[in-house]
Amino acid sequence: MPLDEESTSPPICDYEGSDYQAVFWDQSDRAYEDRAEALALKRLLPSSGDLLLDLGAGAGRNVPRFRGYRRIVLLDYSSSQLIEAQKRLGQSNRYAYVAADVYRLPFVPGVFHAAVMIRVIHHLTEPRRALRQIREVLRPRGTLILEFANKQNIKAILRYLLGRQTWSPFTPEAIEFAKLNFDFHPATMRTWLQQASFALDRQLTVSHFRAGLFKKVVPLWLLVKMDGLAQWTGTWWQLSPSVFTRSRAVGEGRSAEPGALFRCPICATPLPQADALLPWSEGQPDGNVDSAVFTCPGCSREWKYRGGIFNFKTTAEG
Repeated sequence: MPLDEESTSPPICDYEGSDYQAVFWDQSDRAYEDRAEALALKRLLPSSGDLLLDLGAGAGRNVPRFRGYRRIVLLDYSSSQLIEAQKRLGQSNRYAYVAADVYRLPFVPGVFHAAVMIRVIHHLTEPRRALRQIREVLRPRGTLILEFANKQNIKAILRYLLGRQTWSPFTPEAIEFAKLNFDFHPATMRTWLQQASFALDRQLTVSHFRAGLFKKVVPLWLLVKMDGLAQWTGTWWQLSPSVFTRSRAVGEGRSAEPGALFRCPICATPLPQADALLPWSEGQPDGNVDSAVFTCPGCSREWKYRGGIFNFKTTAEG
């Protein structure tokens, strides 16, 4: 459906120019969280498929875990993060890099077989709007793996009962604990998924032992094993700081035409000029095109491709 170009996107948590991957993951003691999340992904994501969308891909931390997928689109609002992903992943005709707004996805409806959004939705002020966008670009019965920060975690419950925090972890509304950083109630997230035409298949609770004390006294392999056992409790209760869900796209939907991927994020007109620049496209001349500008036939806006990155964040004039 065409998007209202007069409406403005909500505030964006922009990682442009950030050293997030290096500081938060590579140089910090987060091997436990990384391995626990990898285990949850392995348990939830179908092992193989054709086209997968990694929303908020950043520097591509999770992309090697999608090895069973033939083609992967890495989407992030930050072009600099996508450049880091290119450096980490190397050259491959499996990967397409797209700088775009999750509230205005530049993809035709029904094109992706699976989508993954990890450590992203907690930055969104309008998560339901993003979920509707994701549902639109998934094929019927396509898979969504969604991770969210859980306000109803053990630490928050204890702090609330001891009078050390004012907000209740049991109420349904989201809590903004820092600017553009939100925790969500699991029941609320389930409702939002249903409203966006997703059917929840499974929940896993993740990172139960995130506290520094556990990391100091328990070997990493054992900590991950313990978390792996505790993840299955997500079927009955959700008390960990992170929750992973697997949902199926349900309701009315259609599959995209073969070869079609991009549409204008403003007027929703298909962009075959951009499709021809995809690394797996028959129109791609051996990867020799370094930059290009393509015009939307619907609204005449110009979008750009440069250095292997499709930029739908700003127009070519911006």
